[in-house]
Amino acid sequence: MSDTRRAPSRSYGTTAVTSSPWIVVSVGVVVMVVLLAIALGTYRGRGPAFDAQPGPPLPTVGLAGPVPSAASPTATPSPRATAAPSRRATSRPTPERPTPARTSSPPSPTPAPTPTSSGGTLLIAPPPSPVTGRYRLVESFADGFVGEVLITNTSSTRRGWTAQLTFPGTRLSSAWVEGTTQGTAQRIDDGFTYRSGVDLPAGGSATLRFYVQGAQSRPASCTVDGSACRA
Repeated sequence: MSDTRRAPSRSYGTTAVTSSPWIVVSVGVVVMVVLLAIALGTYRGRGPAFDAQPGPPLPTVGLAGPVPSAASPTATPSPRATAAPSRRATSRPTPERPTPARTSSPPSPTPAPTPTSSGGTLLIAPPPSPVTGRYRLVESFADGFVGEVLITNTSSTRRGWTAQLTFPGTRLSSAWVEGTTQGTAQRIDDGFTYRSGVDLPAGGSATLRFYVQGAQSRPASCTVDGSACRA
């Protein structure tokens, strides 16, 4: 029994490979196909990535008009590229009408002096006032006298009046109007001025009386509204 030799054991894997070489060839082919598929996938994956890179920015073109294509020089521009005219830009401005300047009415001309043939200047006197006066001596005393001016309105409307009298070397003591509202008396050099308190009616009259201290009973001047009194 001890001399009995054991048959050597064989590896089934080595035996299968040795007996079937097509298995090795098939595995190699499969590996090459897989590697080729991986290479093709990698190449295709890189291609679009490089193509998707953005190029340099194009210059901005204004709305002057579309640029024709190089392939078609006579190409009609697209309606979208033409800017629609603005209504505000094409509307004509309404001309403003000049406002006429307001002119104030010229003042009434002042009568100019009229030269005379002798070389002097003749002043044109204003028209006489419709209110006139008549002076008279009412009563005299040792130290003075009472005088009177009859005021008459010859116009057709009511009018006020102002009387002015001068008596050199005298002094006014008092002045009043008979039978009506009193006015205002003001002393001046060698005389006085009296302004009416109420207007005279058309065609009416009033009597101004005054007491003057002094011997000179004849006035040096007597005027009513600038017109000389009558004696």
